[in-house]
Amino acid sequence: MLPRGRTLTNEQPSPPGVIAGPGTAANGPTPGDPLLARMRAQVRLYPLVFLTCLVLAATLGLLLAGREEPARLGASAYAALVAVFRAVAMVRSLREGRWGIDVLALMAIASTVAVGEYLAALVVILMLAGGEALETFAQGRAVRELRSLLDRAPRFAHLEANGSVLEDTPIGEVLPGDILVVRPSELVPVDGELLSGAASMDESSLTGESLPVERVRGDLLLSGSVNGEAAIRVRAAATAADSQYSRIIALVEEASSSRAPVVRLADRYAVPFTALAVAMAATAWFLSADPVRFAQVLVVATPCPLLIAAPVAFLAGTSQAAHKGIIIKNTGTLEQLARARTAVFDKTGTLTSGRPVLDTVQAAPAAGSGAGPAFDPARILQLAASAEQYSSHVLAASVIEAAAQRNLELLPVTEATERATHGVQAVCGEDTVVVGKAGLVKTAAGFREASIRSGQLAVHVAINGTYAGALIMKDPLRANAVGTLDQLQRLGVRHTVLLTGDAGATAAHIAREAGITRVQADCLPEDKVQAVAAIRERPVLMVGDGVNDAPVLAAADVGIAMGAKGATAASESADVVVMLDDLSRVALAVAIGQRTMSVALVSIWTGIGLSVGLMAVAMTGYIPAVTGALLQELVDLATILNGLRALHGAAVRPAPPA
Repeated sequence: MLPRGRTLTNEQPSPPGVIAGPGTAANGPTPGDPLLARMRAQVRLYPLVFLTCLVLAATLGLLLAGREEPARLGASAYAALVAVFRAVAMVRSLREGRWGIDVLALMAIASTVAVGEYLAALVVILMLAGGEALETFAQGRAVRELRSLLDRAPRFAHLEANGSVLEDTPIGEVLPGDILVVRPSELVPVDGELLSGAASMDESSLTGESLPVERVRGDLLLSGSVNGEAAIRVRAAATAADSQYSRIIALVEEASSSRAPVVRLADRYAVPFTALAVAMAATAWFLSADPVRFAQVLVVATPCPLLIAAPVAFLAGTSQAAHKGIIIKNTGTLEQLARARTAVFDKTGTLTSGRPVLDTVQAAPAAGSGAGPAFDPARILQLAASAEQYSSHVLAASVIEAAAQRNLELLPVTEATERATHGVQAVCGEDTVVVGKAGLVKTAAGFREASIRSGQLAVHVAINGTYAGALIMKDPLRANAVGTLDQLQRLGVRHTVLLTGDAGATAAHIAREAGITRVQADCLPEDKVQAVAAIRERPVLMVGDGVNDAPVLAAADVGIAMGAKGATAASESADVVVMLDDLSRVALAVAIGQRTMSVALVSIWTGIGLSVGLMAVAMTGYIPAVTGALLQELVDLATILNGLRALHGAAVRPAPPA
């Protein structure tokens, strides 16, 4: 921890007596050092792969030098040592009731060592270690890319000291009672009491409510909410560990630990393939009365196709997804995506854009007549947008953008006065305009409350002391939401559910527009977790974007986070992160999962088929052990080449806007 008053920077001082300059240690490693550091890191990550390569190279060197006996003894001893370690792990797995590919790998290593085929034993070990390394690499690469893109969470709070001086203090050192300053657009670091007169807060990541929430002096602000356009003062009411954000993270961890692990694809085929291989080898031994025949069959029955088929395909699938802006953190997720039957969606920022837009302009009727409105709706919007140029309210940008989309020219403003979080009064051209809440505009002649539905918000407008009307804002359904749901239906996702913390009427309206029949509204984070756990049609995809979605993303079979806006808590707890603000990538992720699984299964069955064919020939004694090992490498090559097909060919493209 840094002491209070210290600010963490990216620059470090040079050691005494050293002048920082190009190529010196003070500026970092020399150009050759990063490569060496990466090589060392790879060795530490995959020690069995590199050690096996060294032993294999040494063995080949000894054979070329004519020293066959040391080569045999060294390679056999190494293979036996690896077999012992794998046997310990296998026994542990068997005690836990898990039969998998390790059984087949151990038998292959032991049998090749027993008959003196030490080169074949080393190849089996290399394939075993290589397949595991591919899986680890795919998962580690995805996690590294994700962290580099989403490491945006605040680490410091602006602590007010001596009444005015601000100190950047690690949020872990903030204590209840400390006075903090939260700057515009910053996250509230800890739960606290608002000391400023008023504040406009974006709590969508916590509650799912997309429209800004107005807070006044004395209100509790939750950590994770986003401040508006004006700096505010907050008295800390809790430590970071006891604040809302941390409580959600704790719920994420609990949900993650309760989710059942996914069985590796290769493990499902290992037991029957092992049984078949042993049966064929034993039959050959029995019919020929020659124990060497047993070994010859097992040599061509090595588990290499199973060891490398799925990892190669999964690595190719995750790479293709990454190129499409979809980060898939682990290979098991691809299997779950391929089999998904239910898709659950959050509302705000997921099915909807998460940013209020202008829905309509309600012009007030002219006084004393039923002829029509007193002001033209376009004129109301033009004057309101002109005045909002000088407002710091979060809705100001949406109003200005609405005017620009309608090609309305903003008028020059000669005078403007803003009342924080309430609205703005400005002189636009020859008109005096007041834009804001009803409390600011209600003194205008002819004022009336706007007619709004659930999920809408009214921005009132008065012109020259007369009430002109209201701008009705809403959070609309994403343009490609309906198309995405149709694509998911075609991909086999038969059930869709909407879970949201929003009010029931708003949720029902969005669900009808999107074509979702099952809705659960007014949900707290724990309610969402319980709702997903109760779904019977599995696997379940959960798509969300806010901090409040993090627990349910962790609890679902596949959590998909819309991470384009940097919702770190949601993205860290999810299995899939869509880095683009594009809902159709959810369907694309499912398509990539199905394509990858299809390629992996073809690779596995191709490898098994070729291996069974070779075993059948080996039963006759026509394939010596060394020849069998070489033929098995051709099977491995075919499996790898087929697995690489997962780099291309996803069946679904991003859905166009409706």
